[in-house]
Amino acid sequence: MAFTYDEVKAAYARISPYVRKTPLEQSFYLGDEKRNYFFKLESFQRAKSFKIRGALNKMLTLTPEEIERGVATISTGNHGSSVSYAASLLNIRSAKVIVPENTPQSKIDKITYFGAEVMLMGRDYDEAHALGMKYIHEHGMTYIDAYYDDPKIYGGQGTIAIEILEQNPDIDTIVVPIGGGGLITGIAVAAKAIKPGIRIVGVQTEKCPAMIRSYEDGVFYEEYPCEDSICDALLGGIGALSYQLVKDYVDDLITVSEDTVGKAVSFMAKEEKYIVEAGSCVTVAAIMDNRERIGGRNIALVLSGGNIDGKLLLSLMEKY
Repeated sequence: MAFTYDEVKAAYARISPYVRKTPLEQSFYLGDEKRNYFFKLESFQRAKSFKIRGALNKMLTLTPEEIERGVATISTGNHGSSVSYAASLLNIRSAKVIVPENTPQSKIDKITYFGAEVMLMGRDYDEAHALGMKYIHEHGMTYIDAYYDDPKIYGGQGTIAIEILEQNPDIDTIVVPIGGGGLITGIAVAAKAIKPGIRIVGVQTEKCPAMIRSYEDGVFYEEYPCEDSICDALLGGIGALSYQLVKDYVDDLITVSEDTVGKAVSFMAKEEKYIVEAGSCVTVAAIMDNRERIGGRNIALVLSGGNIDGKLLLSLMEKY
């Protein structure tokens, strides 16, 4: 599996007419005389998630025959919504999102809003994945990978780094959430190509440190048992391409507590006036707990999505 900055540059040219160049806004409250912090607000994308970048990049490279056969993915959240939205942008008529039977109706509604057909399969995500992949192969559809090893997906996610360094060339550190690893891998490869001395820091919730444990144990955790977490978008195993590359491109990997993440979500809503999902707020939480370790002078915090459950948001704002 090869992945280089050329893949990100090609993605940037390909998807620019379709995606928002999201704001890079300086924090009012996090900075001090030593450091400036900037929020890269991927929560401002139409589907409120960075995942539209990778999904669009992949789907823009399909042949007419592949488009005719249709696209499909397996996802309970941001990736499913983004694939649905990308299909609507590109007038791909057949788009299916396979979800487990226990998926909340609010998530199903979000996916169907953009036009894809939702198919309920299996009792949980693992079962949905097994049944879904069987269905996709049997029907000759193109699988739109969320994070595993498709360079087109990683290339799309990496376009965030190009935008950050165009918007502020003085950025010397980028802090990125890690779930499956596609986002940080794409950003790290692109950012280091543009500005070799830049520092990249990845953040995981302590409830699911799959990337960190993979390197500590010398084991590629394609699946990883995770405790319940408010960072639902960051749960599960990591991608093969990410496991291959992160160790060479990312300068530090840290975990943050769920308590600090909850404080970060509340802080962003009450003080900075941004609604950001918990999995994205691990970057803000990292600054709260590890400011000196992260270092830097001009630091970009990637806020990867804004799809937070309303009840959870209210409960965190009441608690913190």
